[in-house]
Order: sequence, then structure tokens, then C-alpha cells
Amino acid sequence: MIDQILKFGVVGFFCFLIDFGITTGLANIFGVHYLISKFLGFVVSAIVNYILSIKFVFTQKKEMDKKKEFTVFLILSAFGLLINELVMYVCIDGIYVHSQLMQGMISDGTMVSLSSIVATGIVMVYNFISRKLFLERK
Repeated sequence: MIDQILKFGVVGFFCFLIDFGITTGLANIFGVHYLISKFLGFVVSAIVNYILSIKFVFTQKKEMDKKKEFTVFLILSAFGLLINELVMYVCIDGIYVHSQLMQGMISDGTMVSLSSIVATGIVMVYNFISRKLFLERK
């Protein structure tokens, strides 16, 4: 289990870099709305995460065909995306936008980056638990 958690962490960190790079790059450099940026970053990193997780982290269920396995992965990822977007929205539109103190201390771009890190951390825990329960061989 420790070995699996470490592998999941390495894959997760790599996918975090993809997600974070796309999210912050699109939002902070190109001015794309942070929720659209997060959506695109999440989708690309989720696909890479799926491939790497199936290859290196989780033992596949033998009785589950690839199409069904990918469908389950997509459903789990959709919930992860929802959590991701919700955390980003709460951090930025729910807290940051309404706090002049925070706006005085943190730039908009930095807040997008910080919110992305918080969202990714929360979703990483969700991903490990949900994938272990639904995609891994018992």
C-alpha cells in the first residue's frame, strides 16, 4: 500500500504540473477565465493521469473491460472536475473577490495559482480513494 501511495504521489505530482501549468498559463498569461482554464487543465491532466495510473499505480480489474473501465474513470473524473471547479469558485468568487484585505495582499494571478493548488490537493485525495474503490482489482 505504501508503494502504491508513493507511485500515486509521483503520478499525481506530474499531472499536477500539467494541470497547474495549463490553468495558470491560460488564466495568467492569456487572460482566459479561471474556470475555463481549470477545466482545460483538469481534462488534459486527467487523461494523462488515467494512462499513468493504469500502467503504474493500480492493478486493473480483470473482469472489467477497457471500455467500462474508462467509462467509470470518466464518471469519477467528472465528479473530480466538479469538486475542482467548486473549490476554485469558492476560493476566488466566494472569498477573494469579497475581501479587500486579500486583494491588497495577493494579486489576481497569484490567487488563481493558490486556488488551483488547494483544489488539486483536495481532488487528489478524492481521486485516490475513488479509483482504489472502483477501478482496482480487489
